[in-house]
Amino acid sequence: MRILSTKRSTTEEILRKLRRAKRKRRDVETAVRAIIAGVRRGGDRALLEFARRFDGVELNSLRVNRRELREAYDRVDPRLLRALRNAKRNIERFHRHQVRRKESPVETQEGVKVWREFRPIERVGLYIPGGKAPYCSTVLMLAVPARIAGCKEVVVTTPASVGGICHPAVLVAAGLCGIEKIYKVGGAHAIAAMAFGTETVPRVYKIFGPGNDYVTTAKRLVYGVVDIDMPAGPSEVMVIADESADAHWIAADLLAQLNDACGDCRSGNEETDEDVSSQRDHGRITSKELHRRGRFHQRGLRDR
Repeated sequence: MRILSTKRSTTEEILRKLRRAKRKRRDVETAVRAIIAGVRRGGDRALLEFARRFDGVELNSLRVNRRELREAYDRVDPRLLRALRNAKRNIERFHRHQVRRKESPVETQEGVKVWREFRPIERVGLYIPGGKAPYCSTVLMLAVPARIAGCKEVVVTTPASVGGICHPAVLVAAGLCGIEKIYKVGGAHAIAAMAFGTETVPRVYKIFGPGNDYVTTAKRLVYGVVDIDMPAGPSEVMVIADESADAHWIAADLLAQLNDACGDCRSGNEETDEDVSSQRDHGRITSKELHRRGRFHQRGLRDR
């Protein structure tokens, strides 16, 4: 998290700092096209090579085995395990109310009845990002609806870290959802593998999940060969504040965003800068406060 102050920098300097060093879209697309072509030609061999090149890991196998799944439970904090189980129950409770198999027929004219039917996709692929944070919540938010919908086969891909091991929280979340087909593949090559299939990774009919520029570009390029949910790319937030702002709330908003990407606070007051830093560094933002902040925001929306 960065705090940029107009007391120390001009507005032009701050704007320059806030402009992310974006890669040219053409360069990203060229690289992703080469990756997709490599996976189509080389299959598993290409995936292992890309894991060495992009993730810096040497993999003996692409699929997570049952022993790794069992050991993941031992490596996860019991408090996190309880939180994941509770989150899974809440997500299930919500999505079960959305399930509709078939709507009541409507007779548009004599002898003609029309309706809509909703059928599960037989095989779906879930992309779970790795890197800076474990996206175990993404596993739950994608896998639970897939299970409730009745998808027969759910495939998960997520990058492995040093030692060729996937993050235990991601594995546990997948285990709680009854998913066994988990593959140590990340980035654009994971999308290509699920779109076209390899010797190990099965081809799916629809890909879900967020990712970086390369993942988003890969999803866009394979669309048509396989269906996708949406091109969900990187996200970020900036809070502009002055001395009238509540530092506690600024820090809460920034910390909530830091789960996914980066957060910036632009302030014209040095005391505001110090207060926000203090709230962040001393861990004074609690889940109770975030919940209270959310309730207040909802009340404000209703009052409009």
